[in-house]
Parts: sequence; structure tokens; C-alpha cells
Amino acid sequence: MTREVLVTGGGTGIGYAIAAAFAANGDKVTITGRRESVLTEAAALLGARAVAFDAADHEAVEAALAELPGRVDVLVNNAGGNTDFLRGDSTELATLAAAWTANFRANVFTAALVTAGLRGRIADGGRIVTLGSIAAHTGAGSYGWAKAAVEAWNADLARIVGPRGITANVVAPGLVVDTEFFHGKLTDERRERLIANTMNKREGRPEDIAEAVTFLASAAAGHITGQVLHVNGGAFISS
Repeated sequence: MTREVLVTGGGTGIGYAIAAAFAANGDKVTITGRRESVLTEAAALLGARAVAFDAADHEAVEAALAELPGRVDVLVNNAGGNTDFLRGDSTELATLAAAWTANFRANVFTAALVTAGLRGRIADGGRIVTLGSIAAHTGAGSYGWAKAAVEAWNADLARIVGPRGITANVVAPGLVVDTEFFHGKLTDERRERLIANTMNKREGRPEDIAEAVTFLASAAAGHITGQVLHVNGGAFISS
């Protein structure tokens, strides 16, 4: 049976690579994102459906549900990013509160809202994979805190959906190039330092993350749930 796969934030970077991997496997793919033009172009290249909405906005998610698949075999919560790159540094409390809220909305709300909205549609034996980050363990301001919260949320989710044979896992990338993540603010010095922290002395690529996600979405991973799979070249070793 052809699987119905939904990838949030599927228009560019890691999300696009994940959607492409599922499409190449013959799955029916729906991608979502905020930027309709980017999403439509990506969907045309992938042979996928595009549904544009802001996954951090509960009203937008609610309104989009009618356009999303009636059955979901694989849900990939990829939407997110470090919103601090879009803001200046400040110690003013109101500014800090806004910055922290923005990262939680971008990374925690997106996954939690879409999953809650679709939970009744996820097929028995289905798969939920959410993108985390090495930052949950190495620190990166409110982005790291938000990704740590994603791991805690996923543990709860795995317990809730487990009796239906549904697995819920997190894939946590380290440095990944060829994405919009850094918004042009990754310096050569920082890139070299992050690569030096790895054991295989290279940066990650979107396809590395896609391979990990498709494995966790496969029948071979049916007894893996509630876990965090780190894909970072050994820059962080989980205990």
C-alpha cells in the first residue's frame, strides 16, 4: 500500500531532502510551509502536494486540516529553526521574552500543534519523526531550550500513541550545510570549529538527515520509539 507522508517545512533544506527521499520511495507526499511560492515550486519538483500555512499558529493549523490527508502513515515535524538569527542581541526583558517565545513557537508549537491536529488520522502502526537538534545538549540560547522541550514532548507522545503501534522519535542534527538555517550568518571560523568537533571531520548534509528519518519511518524501526537519534558525525555522543 502506498503510504501517505506529510512533511512540515518541506519546501527547502532538510525538509525538502526528507520529502524527496519519501517521494523517491514511491510514497505519496504532502509538504507544508509558510511561503506559498517556495512550497508550490518545491512540490512541482517533487511531484508532491503543497499546503501552505503557519504551523506555529493554532488557528492556521485548524484551518488547514481540511486540506491535509485524511490518513497519515508518516508525519515528519521538520518545521522550525533558530529565530535568534533574525533578531539582534538584547538584555532588555521584553525583547528577551519575545525572542524566547519566538523560538518555542517555531520549534515546539509547530510540532505539537500539527501532531495534535492529525493524531486521529495517523494510521495504526504509523510513524512520527520530529526534528530536534544537537543544541538541546550543547546549548544555543532559547533555540537549545526549545529543542530540549521537543525531546520531552516526544517522550510523552511516544507513550500516548504507543498502544496503537505508532512510534515517535526525534532526529537531532548537528551542523548541516546547504540549508537556510543560519540565514547567511555562519562564519568560516565557526564552520571550521564545528567541523573540527566531529569525528569524521565533515559537515552534515540534508541527505544525511533524510536517511535517518526514512529509517525511523520504516518497518525495520518498529520497536524504536521515544528515542533521540543524533546525526552529527560524533560531535555529541548521547549517553
